[in-house]
Amino acid sequence: MYRFLASTRWIGWLLLVCLFATTFSFLGKWQMDRREGALTEISHVKRNFDAEPIPFAQAQDLFEELPSEGKWTPVALRGSYVAEDAVVVRNRISGSRPGYEVLVPFRTLEGATVIVDRGFLPIGNDNSGRPDAIPAPPAGTVEIEVRLKPGEPKLDRGAPEGQLASVDLAGYEQQLGYPVTTGSYGVMYLEDPEPATAPAQLQRPEEDEGPHLSYSFQWFAFGVLVFIGFGYAAKQQARINREDRAERAEAALRGEEPVLHQAHRLRKKPKKLVRRDGSPTDEATEDAYLDELERKAADERDAEVTGSN
Repeated sequence: MYRFLASTRWIGWLLLVCLFATTFSFLGKWQMDRREGALTEISHVKRNFDAEPIPFAQAQDLFEELPSEGKWTPVALRGSYVAEDAVVVRNRISGSRPGYEVLVPFRTLEGATVIVDRGFLPIGNDNSGRPDAIPAPPAGTVEIEVRLKPGEPKLDRGAPEGQLASVDLAGYEQQLGYPVTTGSYGVMYLEDPEPATAPAQLQRPEEDEGPHLSYSFQWFAFGVLVFIGFGYAAKQQARINREDRAERAEAALRGEEPVLHQAHRLRKKPKKLVRRDGSPTDEATEDAYLDELERKAADERDAEVTGSN
């Protein structure tokens, strides 16, 4: 009954179904990996974001190399800002608003220089492509608390003078001309003394894993459905083949020529001969006209045969 599945056409369909199923499975796995990454990020936020800050002496190694579980670790620093070397990072988003983030080197009392993100500034109204004003950090000795984040990769695009395309710590260090820690930087959330004006603090990361789980289930379901669809098509083909064999056998018993149907048969609907008002349809009128022509042609042939006899 299903020997047709060994044909070239059906093997081709099966290979195509397998290709689709593999693609859908890959997309489902990709969504699961994205969900796993989101859950890992949420765990870092829950574990570290609201923890008590540790002193720089304990966190110095984290500024040199930040492990993934150390993200958002709060650290207390004492030292002074190098305000003249401040830059802004362009193309940043905070609360759905585009703008900039302000990076300033911070020289600790221990002698190391770290990079501090003081917060967010919206796009300027007066100057195109830069904030209207960059609030100056507190002068002199300052106590600050920051949360650690890893640096960002270098982007293949430039930035105007005084700006960076990303938080590329190594690239920033080259611009500064003196050594800074490049393993991580700190997002400031507390300054003492508090300045009169300051950039807006960056928002707390969202603790939402997103729709990745439901998306992955959808992709896996699509992978199963293509096989179900293939099985349904094979079942329909087997039914059509079975009906064709039955019609062939019946025609043989009647001594008639069997009328075979193709694999994808189209069953014609009976013609509609009259409209709702009782008048004949255009199709019925055309059929009647053709029938009349055929009848006249047949009468003429009969007359010619009779005359010749």
